[in-house]
Amino acid sequence: MAPKADTQSAGAVAAADASSQFSMDPVFHVLKVVPYSFLRPPRLRLKIPSVSLPSAMTVFSLVLLTYFMVVSGFVYDVIVEPPGIGSTQDPATGAVRPVVFLPGRVNGQYIIEGLSSGFMFVLGGIGIVLLDLALDKNRARSVKVSYAIAGISSVVIAYVMTTLFIRIKIPGYLR
Repeated sequence: MAPKADTQSAGAVAAADASSQFSMDPVFHVLKVVPYSFLRPPRLRLKIPSVSLPSAMTVFSLVLLTYFMVVSGFVYDVIVEPPGIGSTQDPATGAVRPVVFLPGRVNGQYIIEGLSSGFMFVLGGIGIVLLDLALDKNRARSVKVSYAIAGISSVVIAYVMTTLFIRIKIPGYLR
């Protein structure tokens, strides 16, 4: 059988806690109350500042900038501090040529590689937004066609370039 809870001792502890607040040392009471008994808080007429909400385009821009920083590997670049661009030596001529993509290493990148791939992802996202704007019924037909052409071309360019980046990064991928 489980032991019964002692309700008398629990009540005594609660009563002791409550009585300890009222039976404090008189010197402590004087030090606590007397210095502040003659002070009165000032009557201030402060207004709560009104903060207006940011516009939809401001929020969209901040979200897009955050998305760009996340997909371009900004945190990786800050922590690891990779070089901005690499270089390799041509075995035939001996000339040193720049390399933008770090081939063969999926978990490593140059700074320019991350920024260019992040830009392609953002370009594809902006293309989808333009395609959505092309479906608006309140726009003129020529504007809708312009949005549709710009959106489709942005998505296609982003897809083709991202696929090219992956093929450069991982030789023999998707072949």
